[in-house]
Amino acid sequence: MMAARQDSPLYLGFDFSTQQLKVLAVDGNLNVVHQNNVQFDAELPEFMTQGGVHIQSDRLTVTSPVLMWVKALDLLLDKMKEAGLDFSRVRALSGSGQQHGSVYWRTGASETLKNLDPDQDLNQQLQSSFSVSDCPVWMDSSSSQQCEDLQRAAGGALRLAEITGSRAYERFTGNQIAKLRQTKPEEFQSAERISLVSSFAASLFLGDYAAIDYSDGSGMNLLDIKTRVWSEICLEATAPHLDRLLGAPLPSTAVLGPVSSYFVKRYGFSESCRVVTFTGDNPASLAGMRLQQGDLAVSLGTSDTVFLWLQQPRPALEGHIFCNPVDWQEYMALLCFKNGSLTRERIRNERAGGSWELFSSSLRDTPLGNTGHIGEASFFPFLCVLS
Repeated sequence: MMAARQDSPLYLGFDFSTQQLKVLAVDGNLNVVHQNNVQFDAELPEFMTQGGVHIQSDRLTVTSPVLMWVKALDLLLDKMKEAGLDFSRVRALSGSGQQHGSVYWRTGASETLKNLDPDQDLNQQLQSSFSVSDCPVWMDSSSSQQCEDLQRAAGGALRLAEITGSRAYERFTGNQIAKLRQTKPEEFQSAERISLVSSFAASLFLGDYAAIDYSDGSGMNLLDIKTRVWSEICLEATAPHLDRLLGAPLPSTAVLGPVSSYFVKRYGFSESCRVVTFTGDNPASLAGMRLQQGDLAVSLGTSDTVFLWLQQPRPALEGHIFCNPVDWQEYMALLCFKNGSLTRERIRNERAGGSWELFSSSLRDTPLGNTGHIGEASFFPFLCVLS
C-alpha cells in the first residue's frame, strides 16, 4: 500500500464474494492506500457456514444467510474506522458481488433502508427486512425442472441463449426465482423487491433499492442482451409481475445517487460521496483487468473463469455472453468452471498439509506439462465442471 496525501480523494471498492467481504481504498492514481476483509467462516461463526455457504441435505441446494453479508459489512466498516481511514475523503464507492446470488427484500424494507438509525448497526435494523433468510447462490444446482420449463417457453435452449446470452442454468437467478415461487410461495409473496448480491450491496449504501446493472443482469436468464431490457417471454415463464420486483436495469457505470445519510452520520462519509452501480464479480474482473478488444484473461477464484471482450455476440449452448461492464454497447464472453479454488484447496489439504507454500513448491518442482499427465478422466471432470 502507498501513502496518499492526507486530503487527496479516495475511492472505495467492495467485493461481496462467496467466502469473504473485501474492500480496497485507492487514490486518484489507483494507488492502494487501504485494504481489509472479513472472512465469513472464521469471523462470523454464528452463521455456521462452510466456505461461506450452507449445503443442504440434497447436496444440490446451496445457500448463504443474507444477514451474514449485512453483519460482515458492519464489521468491515468498523475495522476500517479503527484503522484510521478518513471516510470524509471518499468521493465515490462501488463494488461487486458473487454472480447469480439473489436477495429477497420483505415488504416494508425500503422504508427501513430510508430511515436507518446511525446509532445502531445495520444488522440490528435489518433483521426483519428479508423474506428469505438463506439466499440461493451460484453453487446451487437444484432448479433443473425450472430450467427445462424456461427453455421450453423460450423455444429451446439455443433460442434462450440467443435472447439472454446463455442456455438455462440451474444457478441463474430467473430459475431460482421460479423455484422459490413454486416451493416457498409465502416467502415469495411477501417480497417487494428482488436484488442480485451486487445490487443488494449497493442498496445498503444507497439507502434505497439499487438497480440491477446490465452486466450482472445478463447472468439471470431474464435480460435480453441486445435490447438490454427484461425479456417478456422469460419474465412470463418465471413469475407474474416480475418486472416490478426486479426494477429497471441500468448500465454498469451508472451513478445511482449520494451515499445514505446513515453512513454520513455513523462513519463520517461526505454527503457528496456517490454510489456507483455495483456489478457481478466476473464482469468486475474484466473491468479491473482493463481488458480491451482482443484481450483474454483467466481468473482462478472460487470458480475458475476465462473471459474476453467481444463486439458482436454469438451465443452458443456452452459458455455465456454478458453485456460489457465498461462499454454497455459491447459484450463479454465467459467460460466458467465450477469448484476451481475448492478443488485446489482440497488437493492442498490432502497433498500439501494445508500449506500453499508447499503446494507452490511442488508445482515449481514439477516439469511444465507434468510429463504428459494432465488429469485422469476418472477424477478431474468430477471436480472441475464446465458450467
